[in-house]
Amino acid sequence: MFRSGVCRFGTSLLSAPITMTESVSPDRASGLLLHITSLPSRYGIGDLGPEAYRFADFLAASGQRLWQVLPLVPTGYGYSPYAAPSTYAGNAMLISPDRLLEEGWLTGEDVGDVPDFPSDEVAFAGVSAYKTGLLRAAWGRFSRQASPSERQAFETYCTEHAAWLDDWALFETIKQDHEEKEWMTWDAALRDRDPSALLAYQEANVDRILMRKFWQFLFEEQWSELKAYCNERDIRIFGDLPIYVAQDSADVWANRTLFTLREDGYPTTIAGVPPDYFSETGQRWGNPLYKWDAMKATGYAWWTSRMARILELVDLVRLDHFRGFEAYWEVPATEETAINGHWRKGPGADLFESLERTLGAVPLIAENLGVITQGVTDLMQRFDFPGMAILQFAFDSDASNEFLPHNYDEPLVAYTGTHDNDTLVGWWTNTASTQDADQIARAKAYCTAYLGLEAGHEVEQLPWKALEALMQSVARFVVTPVQDLLGLGADARMNTPGTTDGNWGWRLAVDALDAGVGARLAELTQETGRGAAQGHG
Repeated sequence: MFRSGVCRFGTSLLSAPITMTESVSPDRASGLLLHITSLPSRYGIGDLGPEAYRFADFLAASGQRLWQVLPLVPTGYGYSPYAAPSTYAGNAMLISPDRLLEEGWLTGEDVGDVPDFPSDEVAFAGVSAYKTGLLRAAWGRFSRQASPSERQAFETYCTEHAAWLDDWALFETIKQDHEEKEWMTWDAALRDRDPSALLAYQEANVDRILMRKFWQFLFEEQWSELKAYCNERDIRIFGDLPIYVAQDSADVWANRTLFTLREDGYPTTIAGVPPDYFSETGQRWGNPLYKWDAMKATGYAWWTSRMARILELVDLVRLDHFRGFEAYWEVPATEETAINGHWRKGPGADLFESLERTLGAVPLIAENLGVITQGVTDLMQRFDFPGMAILQFAFDSDASNEFLPHNYDEPLVAYTGTHDNDTLVGWWTNTASTQDADQIARAKAYCTAYLGLEAGHEVEQLPWKALEALMQSVARFVVTPVQDLLGLGADARMNTPGTTDGNWGWRLAVDALDAGVGARLAELTQETGRGAAQGHG
C-alpha cells in the first residue's frame, strides 16, 4: 500500500524542489500536442522508438520548445489514458521493440512477422496482444542472459520505486488471474488485501510479478532517454495529470481509505461535471471521489507522491479539471447521468500549500475550462498557475469573449483546440453540435471576420490563420495539436467527451510533417518571438 518515502533513481521523490523557472522558461514559447500513441510505427502504435526522436528533431528544427503529451499511464476502459489502472505506472505499450532489438532483449526472429496493422489508427486489441508477446519474450531473455550489472540496475529500480511498483505489479497479475475483471469482484481475501493471502499469492507468482516490474523498468529507461534528448534540444515535455484516478486501479485498491467507497469496494459517489458545451447530460466519469479529510490527515502524502512522480517524467504539468480542487461535482453512483449531482467544496489552497512546502513551486498549468467561478480564479492567482484558452470557444458571443486572442493575459497557454475538441476543420464542417444552426452560423461569421478568412477558402485558411492569431497574442505559451497544424478533418479527432468508442486511436502519417510544414512553422515562430533563439540560443 502507499508509503510516502517513495524514491526514484538515487534520490528521494520528496527531496528536490522543482520550480517553474527550473522546468520551463517563462519566456514566450510554442509547441505541439501529439500523444506518443499517435506517432508512426510498424508495430501498430506509436512508441518511444525512432519516430519519437524524429518528431523531437522536427520540433527543434521548427523552433518549438514544448511537446505536450497525454497521460503516459496504462490505458483503461475504452483505451482511455484518463481511466488508467495506475497513476504511477507507464504504459508498457509505448515501449519500443526497435530499442529492445538494439539492447539485445529481442531478436530479429521475435519481430520477424509483424501483423499488418493499420497505419492511420491504433487497433488496440491486436496491438496489445502482439506487443505483450514481445514484452514477455524480452523478459525471458533478460531473465536468462542479463549481466550482473544489468540485474543490479533492475533491482535498484524495483527498490527505489517499491512504494507504487509493488502494488502495481501485484494488481496486474491478480487481475489477469481474474480474467481482467474489476478488483471489486476478486476473491474476497485478495480484494480486501488480506496480508496472508497477498503473501501467499506473491510467493506463488514471483516470476510473473517480476515481469511486470521489468516492463516498467524498460518504460522508465526509454522514456528517460527520450526526455533527455528533448531537453538537450531546449524542448520541454508538457505532461497531463488527471484530477481523478480510475475505480478499477491499483491506486484505489491499495488506498481504499482515501476514496468514497462501500465496504465491498464499490463507490458511493463518483466524479463528473454538470451539463456543458460538450454534453447536454453532463459527463458521468465514474471515478471515485476523494475523501479530502482523510487526505488532509496524512498531510496530503498520496497527492504529494503522485505529483512528485509525474515531475520525474515531465517538465510542466497540465492539471486536468482544476475546477474540482476548488469545488467538485458529486454524483451518486446509482445515477445513470451526471445531471443529478451536487457541488461540494474541494481542498482549495490547503492542498497546494502542502505541495509547495514539500516540492517547491510546482510547474502547473490549470485546466480551467467550463464554468469557472471567482473562487477558482482566486486559487489560480494565489499560486500563479497559468490557465488555458481555446480558440474554438472564442466565437460564440462577442468581442468580450475571454478566449479571443485580444483578451488574453500573458501567463496563459493558448490552444486552437485540445484532445477533447474536434479539429479546427472538423469544427468548421461538422453539423452535429449542441448549438443550433443560427448559433453556428453566427460563430462562423465572426470567426471569418476576426481571422480574415477569404470567402470560399475558409477551410483551407482556417488552421494557419488561427495559429497566427494565437502566436501573435501575448499568451506565454501556444500549443497546437498536430492535426490542426496539418489542417486535418474530423476523422483525425482524438477524443469525443461523453463517448467510449472510437477514441484515442488517431495516428500521424509517415512524412506528414515535411520540410515545408516545418519551415512555415519555424518562420511564424521566429516572427512572433517564440523561437529557441529568443533567449535560449
